Amino acid sequence: MQSFNHLITTRPHEVRQVLISDLHLSPEEPALVQAFLALLDDCLALPALKRLFILGDWFEVWLGDDVYLSLSEDERQTHWLTPLIVKLKKLRVAGCEILIMHGNRDFLLGQPFCNLFGGELIYEPYTLTVGQQNYRLEHGDALCIDDKKYQFFRKIMRNRLTQWYLLNKSLEKRLAIADKMRQKSQQNNANKAAYIMDVNEDAVIQAVADSDALLHGHTHRPDIHQATSNKKRYVLGDWRLLDSETRQPKVSAVIGIVTTDENSDNNNAEFELVEFKFLMS
Repeated sequence: MQSFNHLITTRPHEVRQVLISDLHLSPEEPALVQAFLALLDDCLALPALKRLFILGDWFEVWLGDDVYLSLSEDERQTHWLTPLIVKLKKLRVAGCEILIMHGNRDFLLGQPFCNLFGGELIYEPYTLTVGQQNYRLEHGDALCIDDKKYQFFRKIMRNRLTQWYLLNKSLEKRLAIADKMRQKSQQNNANKAAYIMDVNEDAVIQAVADSDALLHGHTHRPDIHQATSNKKRYVLGDWRLLDSETRQPKVSAVIGIVTTDENSDNNNAEFELVEFKFLMS
């Protein structure tokens, strides 16, 4: 796995697609927000970039599009999301598609918010063609079937009726519900064995059956695994703030890139994991 300080690659003309996951952005972690803005600057500098994928948990919590859409113009001027929207819109205008998948933290994210910058919600499983191979993309939480309690919770939260119910609550009540769910999740996870919160091998084999490879996030365990004898499972990493007590903290994330030699066609495209690092000034 290659590692880059700030810049995604030393081969900018070859990068066609960038895939990220588990940023968990919030106003409480400004370093992660700045790192994402830095990644967008990198994306804007890639002359052949066609797609940016965000495969879930873009935000630490998302209480509904109306939290931002209901703001006045003056309120938006100082909101922490506005710089992200401005830069994403520049990227879209430059010709890069922005494709966003729900995670377990931001399942209430809607198309109206994505419309602000020309983004598009996509749903799992999503098929990405890389060269002559089909990659199955998903957030990853659906693969953790050993965690029975979470899967029950996920089924309820992904139900449209549940989401309609939540979005029709006041913002204050939604905040209270989200805080309660977060506390309960932390308590439950503290008592779970590590394997329960990871993907299940049988679920992986079933997921990759009709694809050539599997790509997901969620587990915060970036790596390349052998899913079957001839198929790989790629895991994107969460965005981590490192050395936070030092003079120059940094953010690190394992992301995916699809590259194609500028002198060849798309049939020769390749996927790889790279480490993106952003040093705080």
